[in-house]
Amino acid sequence: MPSTDASTNSQPSPTGTEPSTTSDDTLDLRLPPEFLALFAEEGADASPADEVTAAPDARTLDEHDRPADLAAPDAHAPAVRPWPTDLVHGYPPLEDLLDGVSGWGPTATPVGAFQLVPVVLERDLALISGWMNDPAVAAFWELDGDLSVTADHLRPQLDGDGRSVPCVGLLDGTPMSYWEIYRADLDPLARHYPARPHDTGIHLLIGGVADRGRGVGTSLLRAVADLVLDRRPSCTRVVAEPDLRNTPSVSAFLSAGFRLSAEVELPDKRAALMVRDRALRDRL
Repeated sequence: MPSTDASTNSQPSPTGTEPSTTSDDTLDLRLPPEFLALFAEEGADASPADEVTAAPDARTLDEHDRPADLAAPDAHAPAVRPWPTDLVHGYPPLEDLLDGVSGWGPTATPVGAFQLVPVVLERDLALISGWMNDPAVAAFWELDGDLSVTADHLRPQLDGDGRSVPCVGLLDGTPMSYWEIYRADLDPLARHYPARPHDTGIHLLIGGVADRGRGVGTSLLRAVADLVLDRRPSCTRVVAEPDLRNTPSVSAFLSAGFRLSAEVELPDKRAALMVRDRALRDRL
């Protein structure tokens, strides 16, 4: 690589001969001693505030340097997760990227009043881990093991940007299922099918054995799909991708008004792509 040292970068000679590599052409300016002394005195009196410094990187601003709208929250204010800023409108987004799952509220179903409650790790970890260790669940979720296995699955969602919200499903006030409501268009799943903006995905497991095989899953899937379509006006489709081998799950989705759109090869399974369209919700 050519050197960038100024002493070796010569300019073409005005006469067209080879460029000179000596300093004979350099203009030697000698400043009067009085002039140099004047600048030396001013430099000694200069304060650090007079020095030119680089503009601070916005990522390193502390709470005293931040503009008012970026200041650290008041110590007595409730903790707020640092959701990304909405670059379109300049306002903070809702509490997640799914139009506020925590505020969706309860809904009536043929099997009772149902509500999605976002996971609180300290409260729900042992319960969800117990469900994951049920052999019938572990065969497809593959999250059996000690508490840390389930915790490692939940934390990225809880600490993420809100594109996936893990929830406990309450039926008449009793926790009985685990759900993940997620932005399918922002998920790796979108690489495997023609995703549309705001496609919303569902993952589900029924925790209690007594609630399996008697239509509870079908009723809840239909209810949650309706919740998504009611609470997310921008969403035109609810999607799911159960393992194609999980016949009871695929059957429950079909009975809940989903259609089998395609079979897709995902990194960890061959899946049935199930879709519930807003336009067909009253027909299926």
